[in-house]
Amino acid sequence: MSANSSASAVRIIRTRPGGDTTNPTSEYSALLQTVRNLGLLRRRTGFYWVVFSILTVALGGAVAGFTLLGNSWYQLLIAGALGIIMTQFAFLAHEASHRQVFESGKANDRAGRWLADLVVGISYSWWMNKHSRHHGKPNTVGMDPDIEPDFIVFQTKDAEKVTGLAAFVTRKQGYLFFPMLLLEGINLHIHAFRTVFGSGKVDRRWLEITLLTVRVVGYVAVIFYFLPLGMAFAFIGVQMAVFGLYMGASFAPNHKGMPILPHDSKVDFLRRQVLTSRNIRGGTVMDSFMGGLNYQIEHHLFPNMPRPHLRKAQEIVREYCEAHGIPYTETRLVTSYRIVIDYLNRVGLAARDPFDCPMVAQLRNR
Repeated sequence: MSANSSASAVRIIRTRPGGDTTNPTSEYSALLQTVRNLGLLRRRTGFYWVVFSILTVALGGAVAGFTLLGNSWYQLLIAGALGIIMTQFAFLAHEASHRQVFESGKANDRAGRWLADLVVGISYSWWMNKHSRHHGKPNTVGMDPDIEPDFIVFQTKDAEKVTGLAAFVTRKQGYLFFPMLLLEGINLHIHAFRTVFGSGKVDRRWLEITLLTVRVVGYVAVIFYFLPLGMAFAFIGVQMAVFGLYMGASFAPNHKGMPILPHDSKVDFLRRQVLTSRNIRGGTVMDSFMGGLNYQIEHHLFPNMPRPHLRKAQEIVREYCEAHGIPYTETRLVTSYRIVIDYLNRVGLAARDPFDCPMVAQLRNR
């Protein structure tokens, strides 16, 4: 989406409460009926069993490689491979959380919880709570947890409040974003344990505590038992860095740099999901690399649509949006990263320069 089309999307968000001449609910209902009639909402359980089997074989191969290599720095290649495999398992857990895999909600939850907690090492309950709120109101101020201020600040009003050393980091946050993703794997594990041992509601709390403990503690124990101390630290560091970077690089292009909606915005479901989401071009390779997240618009419009059907749905949605004058954003992966970096840097400029003298700033503003 160009700067002009992005501005036009913001104007639509602010001025069109729900449609001028058509019923927005009927617009989405018609689109939904079309994809349903084409069978695009039918489960593809066989596809997911194949993906799961491939990943299980890959994981077994990594374990075999780890065992055969022994005390060798080539173990870091295994660590990198594990980071990639864990991310692919996380994609499966994400799809199970959206009820894309099985017809039964309980079966999806069971698969998602075991994959997330036992295989990947993140809390399924934490993910369900956070991600469900994001899907309900993407890029909406005060509603979407993904744009709340953290180490990275996504809104100018939040950047203006940052002071001191944090302000210096915020002003460069676009350039620092991807390097900081190297720590995201550790952050996800910390969130997992904070959630299951916290005071908030956690479905199947003791099961999650057990699965997470077995996964994280057992994994660390095995690495330090079989490898020398320095190599063990390096192995875990590489695995976590690859996992965090891959996860962040897959989710970051989807909404960052897209229009942000005011808290009280009156926007119909169809436009809310399309205008705040970005698709990534790339074909079959990108479908596998991003686990279907490259079809972010279609995923938000039909959250329970299986991954294999998203490409066909994209053709329908793109044509539908063109017919209804709704900006539809699609770009290359590298371009999306550049947009994210530029956007974060623009937001970061609102943070006060920690090296500016307050008196000089006052005089400058007179």
